[in-house]
Amino acid sequence: MVDKRGTVALIDDEEDVLYSGRQTLELEGISVQAFREAEQALEILTPAWRGVVLSDVKMPGMDGMELLRRARDIDPELPVILITGHGDVPMALRAVRDGAYDFIEKPAPPEQLIDIVERALEKRNLVLENRALRDALDSPSEMDRRLVGRSEEIEKVRRTIANIADTGIDVLIEGETGTGKELVARCLHDFSSRSKRQFVALNCGALPEHIIESELFGHEAGAFTGAVKRRIGKLEFGNGGTVFLDEIESMPLGLQVKLLRVLQERTIERLGGNGTIPIDVRVIAATKLDLLAEAEAGRFRKDLYYRLNVARIVIPPLRERTSDVLLLFHHFLRKACLRFNREVPDLPASHRSNLLARTWPGNVRELANAAERYALGLSDMQSCGTGGEVSGKSDPAISLDVHLETFERQVIVAALRRNRGRICQTAESLGIPRKRLYLRMRRLGIRKDEFAPAATTP
Repeated sequence: MVDKRGTVALIDDEEDVLYSGRQTLELEGISVQAFREAEQALEILTPAWRGVVLSDVKMPGMDGMELLRRARDIDPELPVILITGHGDVPMALRAVRDGAYDFIEKPAPPEQLIDIVERALEKRNLVLENRALRDALDSPSEMDRRLVGRSEEIEKVRRTIANIADTGIDVLIEGETGTGKELVARCLHDFSSRSKRQFVALNCGALPEHIIESELFGHEAGAFTGAVKRRIGKLEFGNGGTVFLDEIESMPLGLQVKLLRVLQERTIERLGGNGTIPIDVRVIAATKLDLLAEAEAGRFRKDLYYRLNVARIVIPPLRERTSDVLLLFHHFLRKACLRFNREVPDLPASHRSNLLARTWPGNVRELANAAERYALGLSDMQSCGTGGEVSGKSDPAISLDVHLETFERQVIVAALRRNRGRICQTAESLGIPRKRLYLRMRRLGIRKDEFAPAATTP
């Protein structure tokens, strides 16, 4: 039986007990591999094994305590659950202190057995997923480390950069606010033969019209009131390197004519000057709008658009590459924890679900801010996007599936709170079988123990 959640390695030297335990778990849809000897079970254990160990303590040959030690040598984060008789409870408690995930006292009620195994499998999956994220972030490729993501969309961006970085052609980058347009521009510069020269950035939307021309082209002394000495503009300063013009759609139409001439002739004239100055500069422009639509509407020059659009890179919004959300969040979380001198925390399944359910209108920039808040213990993920009460409001950018999952999660969470985490009562109140409730909780990243009253140590 194959189970996406993982497998239970069940070890007991008594055939009847082994059969009973296996049947109990498999009736709940849990995959089981049964062994009569601990040595046999050790052969399947690896650091990448997606499963947990459930073993009797007293067995001939290798007992459960030795199995625990050997399993932890293979992977210290591998959950090992011990089954013990009543007289062995003190020993089992010591085993928990030594690293066992939990222990079950014989005879174990099926509900208790299933509950502990379910939580152990959830923890194991979380550990392996976090490792996979760390491995992906430790890629040997510099491009992969800078442009983080495994989606086909971001792979296409990386391929395009690798293909055109060293050509020197001008590039137009399109993407919503916060998608990382300047990061892409810097990659185009840093992975080209111009990387040892200047990368000069100018936000066209942040400067008044009477200043931006001087910023771009420079001026001679006396060119206008206050111009007491010659000033080199961004285009001249970036000679031999790259000039990045962000929010190009904000550039005044009159100045667009002058920029078009620069792109065609590769010369500039300083304000107040008469001579032309040759320049060797690559221009990368970025916009958050559909620049062709702006040109069709007369708000941007068509000739400049076509001149810039020799090579075009479109950066998709985060909502269109949700497979990158967790990887990006972990990337920013590691950076934030390094800056704040804190340990990198694991991400609970419930928070993962919330991250994936949100639409991130601020894109990668918003996600980075959320990671910083999480690193500082100021996370608002529970209250944004999926947590709390059903508001009745609908974001048209969210898909129907996300709306349905959000509503389903809220209903189940509310029922668990009313029943203080008791699965049987919760399933009965929702009118569904216990097994179906478990499956839905797992899919939605809901943990029973988040709603249960505090338990006392046996």
